[in-house]
Amino acid sequence: MAVAKLRDSTGFETGFPMSDIQVLERQIRDAIAGAADEAALESVRVSALGKKGAVSELLKTLGSMTPDERREKGALFNALRDRVAEAIAARKTVLEKEVLDARLAFERVDVTLPPRPQAAGTVHPVSQVLDEVTAIFADLGFAVAEGPDVEYDDYNFTKLNIPPDHPARQMHDTFYVAKQADGSRHVLRTHTSPVQVRTMLKQSPPIRIISPGRAYRVDSDATHSPMFHQFEGLVIDEVTHLGHLKWVLEEFCKAFFEVDAVEMRARPSFFPFTEPSVEWDLRCDRSGGQIKFGQGNDWLELAGSGMVHPRVLENCGIDPARYQGYAFGGGIDRLAMLKYAIPDIRSFFESDLRWLRHYGFAALDVPTLDGGLSG
Repeated sequence: MAVAKLRDSTGFETGFPMSDIQVLERQIRDAIAGAADEAALESVRVSALGKKGAVSELLKTLGSMTPDERREKGALFNALRDRVAEAIAARKTVLEKEVLDARLAFERVDVTLPPRPQAAGTVHPVSQVLDEVTAIFADLGFAVAEGPDVEYDDYNFTKLNIPPDHPARQMHDTFYVAKQADGSRHVLRTHTSPVQVRTMLKQSPPIRIISPGRAYRVDSDATHSPMFHQFEGLVIDEVTHLGHLKWVLEEFCKAFFEVDAVEMRARPSFFPFTEPSVEWDLRCDRSGGQIKFGQGNDWLELAGSGMVHPRVLENCGIDPARYQGYAFGGGIDRLAMLKYAIPDIRSFFESDLRWLRHYGFAALDVPTLDGGLSG
């Protein structure tokens, strides 16, 4: 009598009479139910339905049977194969769901939970103040313009009316990079004024921009850094004057320092790219180890400014007989030190996590004029 065999690794009996279909099916179903994962289930499938599997071996015996036996046994064997295949498919669905459920449980994030009381990271004071400055000037109608840190000597100096023998061009104050193939030299921009030049070269008046960003000079002490952050403003149109400049700076100071009123005084100065040039001081009170603005009898240097030099306008393709404008600039790092009582500018760049935790800002406290600048 023909005997069907299964692989020993499945745990089935190694042989039994071919007529005992129910015994074989029960053993296969037990093996399917006991498969702990898809790999074990695949082993059962191969042992039952594979080329040399138990059910396949039964089907091979049909060739040696008479036509009547073939019709009878063929129906039984094919029905067995179909039931086994269905049982394997059902078990596979269950195993796949178990794997998916386990993965979802492991990777689940409960979005209904409140945030941690103390965030792991904080926003750097420079980034915070940069956002504050941008928010204020955006409210005053200024667009933000940007440019590269490595700049043409022509844009950084020449077009700004800075002569070849000016001290700012010397190696002791400016970082120069290697000469280009044509002999020209690029510099790490010493201010963000080249952004104003780029704007005037590609945009016709009226112009109303600020240009915040990094600048570089050969200088390092408690109040100066070789790499620092500054913002500069530029307004070009047909009617603007120093009164407009003063009003813009006053509105900026009131919003930034979050006081109701400020008092500014102007001092004549000299910058190659403005004429006349003006430096502004802000009234403050230095008593008690703090600086308070809008009161007191002390003065604090705030920013340099002036009316854009006609030669700068001409260098940038703007008719100085028709247009005029003003420019101003200040240090973002210095503003951060003043507003948030940071004593040493070098701390900004030391990446001390303790310092960042103390002076840093929550990432979700985005500065806005209506919601509050400093959170």
